[in-house]
Order: sequence, then C-alpha cells, then structure tokens
Amino acid sequence: MSAETLDTKTRVQKLAGYVTTPWAVISCLILGGLLGTAFPNFSKPLSVVGSVYVDLLTMIVLPFMVSSIIFSLQKLFRDGGAGKVLGRLVTVFVVATFATALFAALSATVIAPGTHMSTSDRAALGQIVGNESQRSNTVMALRTIEEPPKEVTLKEVMASLIPSNIFASLANGETLKALVFALLFGLAAGQVPSRISDGLNQALETIYGACQTLTRWINLPVPIVLICLSASQIATSGWTSILAMGNFVLSFCGIIATLLVICLLIIRFRSKRPMGEVISSLKTAFALAIATSNSATCMPAMIDGMATGLNFMRNRVELLVPLGASLMRAGAVAYFVCATLFIADLYGRSVSFNELARVVVIAAMAGFATAGMTGVVTVSLVGTICAYLGLPFEAVFILFVAVDPICTMFRTTLNVIGSCAAISVICPEPLKL
Repeated sequence: MSAETLDTKTRVQKLAGYVTTPWAVISCLILGGLLGTAFPNFSKPLSVVGSVYVDLLTMIVLPFMVSSIIFSLQKLFRDGGAGKVLGRLVTVFVVATFATALFAALSATVIAPGTHMSTSDRAALGQIVGNESQRSNTVMALRTIEEPPKEVTLKEVMASLIPSNIFASLANGETLKALVFALLFGLAAGQVPSRISDGLNQALETIYGACQTLTRWINLPVPIVLICLSASQIATSGWTSILAMGNFVLSFCGIIATLLVICLLIIRFRSKRPMGEVISSLKTAFALAIATSNSATCMPAMIDGMATGLNFMRNRVELLVPLGASLMRAGAVAYFVCATLFIADLYGRSVSFNELARVVVIAAMAGFATAGMTGVVTVSLVGTICAYLGLPFEAVFILFVAVDPICTMFRTTLNVIGSCAAISVICPEPLKL
C-alpha cells in the first residue's frame, strides 16, 4: 500500500471520528429541529435522505453479518471452547434482559410519569386521541391499523427463524433467517478440515474487510443525515404531540440514560480502560444508533470499537456482535415496561406487586421477539403486555407513535451499547497494551 493511500485512509478515519462525536450529533439534531420548525414545507421531503442512508447501510449488513459469523465460528472451533462461549452468551443475555426489565419497572413505578400531568397536557392528549387536532401524515397512515396485535404462535415463531431458501431470505433482507443460516453453516464449516476450508476463509475475510471499508465511507455524511431526519420529523408531526407526551418521553429517556451509564461502567471495568477511551471507542456506534435507529447497521462500528478500540479478542467480538445486535434488545424491553406502566398511570389503574412481576417477565420475553422489528411494529407489542393487565391500548396507540421517532433513537442506543456491555462480560478481559 502506497504512502499516499495510507495518508488518504488516515484522513478519512479522522474525519469519520469528528463527525460522530456526541457534540456533533446533538448539534445536528438541534439544527434539524430548528430547520423543521422554521421551514416545514421545505423540511418534510428531507426524510428521503434518511431512507436512502439507511438503505445504503442495510445493503452491507447481511453480507457483513454472514461472513463475520461463519468466519468467527470456524476460528472458534479450531481454537476450542465454542460450547463454553455460546453457553455463557445465553446466560448473560437472559440475565441482562431481565435485569433491564426489573430496573425499568422499579424506576417507572417511582417516577410515575402518567400521574404527574398538567390539565393542559391531559387535554392535549385527549385531543390527539380523539383526532380533534389537525391530523399529521403519521396519524393518517395509522388509521389503517384497526385490529390489536394478535397472539404469535410457536409455528409462526419457527417460520420466522428457519429459512426454507437462504437465497430468498438474503434477497428479501430477512436478517433473523440469515443469522440462523450463518450460525448453522459456521458450526458445520468448523468441522471441515482446514486444508479444504482455507479458500472459504480467505473469501469471507475479503468480504468482511470490504464491508468495513464501505461502512467507513458511508459514515462520513452522518451530520447531514441527522439534520435532514430531525427536520423532517418536526415538520411532519410538530411539537404538540411531543410536548403533550413530555412526561413519558423524559422519564423513558432518563431511565435509558441511567442504563447507558451502567453499561459504560461495565465496559470500563471489563476493559480496564479510562472512561474517556471507552466513550471514544464507541462514539461511532453511538452516533449510528441515533442516526439510523437500526442496531444491525451499527455492527461494523461495534466490532471496530470493541476489538480495535478496547482490544477485546477480535474473533470473539466478530462472532458475538451480530448475535448481540439481533438478540440483545434491552432498549425495547425498557420501553415495553415504561409504556405499560405509563398507560396504567394514565387511566388511574394501580398495579400490584404480582402484576408488576408479570409485566417484567412478559416484557423480557417480548424483547426477544422484537429481533428484526423496528418502529411502529415494536410499539404495537405494548398492546400484548397491556392485555394481561386489562388496559385499553388502542386508544393511546397514536400517542406513542407520535413520539416514537425520539424513543426509537434511545431504544436503539441502549440496544447497541447494552450489547457491547454484554459482550465485554462474555469475552475474556483484554490484554494490557
């Protein structure tokens, strides 16, 4: 590689580091909100920028995930200890999910955001539910959803996991099915003698490296994407619904922020690095989580931050990150608990200790079911939990959809950083440099 190529690569990496700093992300979100408020007609069509950006990242996700898992599993089997790592993964993910649900339940019970609302906020919420205010594009689209979410059967769950045709699943972007295929194929490939599988390893490593390079290039316009997405959202739904649901949004974001701090402390403890280095290593994954609201698109940045930045064992990280991005849904679990308890407060429904325990268990299980789900589909699962408490969800469904773009950013951020924290616990402590 020539000196000029290395210099260009270094400049690109430095620029990518600048545009994904937390201050740059926050500044872009504020600037986008001001733009959407001042020029709504101009800002509404800007959502296409975000759609194109997410499509570009999603384009990389499947080949990146498949090559990473197969390559890592092969290497893991040859090094030994595959069963121990996978067993520890299941234990950590389950414990972390239930711990998140319990923390969110206790915090939401203490805060009780639905009981401390002003008369004007309650009137605004009633106006939105009754559709007496001016309808936004979001509300109009939701009028087609009339039936509550139905129960998911075991047959449907298995059908969503097992690919009957892997090429069709890859073509349709079915991440979970591709994940199952990659796991099974990687386990089988690990049993093939190295003299036969070396060619496959080199091909997979090439695909993996190319996907990482593409991701670095695509990360460069993150500030523009954030401005466009923020401006479009404010121009479309306005501030009314956000302000009326302010108690819920603030309490949920506060709980997520607390959990993020806990996750960063866990990573700091496991990596033996200063907090500044931990934040610096994960800042790109953090920015992408906010910009895309998609855990899968953050996988290259998560691997780079955990392996390169914090020096965790790369072959373990490359295997665990795709699994964590798909199955570690701490943000969704916290959201289910907070939303359910907020609805109970809103209707003046007291929740007993047994009912609270039931909410924790159901929310944790529903969190695992959200793998591959985003947006309104995730919100609709709150209705399943509300049904166990006899709470009416359909009437307040529109309220949660109105503020979901904000909540989605925080859910995804906790999914991503929570996965990194879980991976830091599963992986051996990194060697000191």
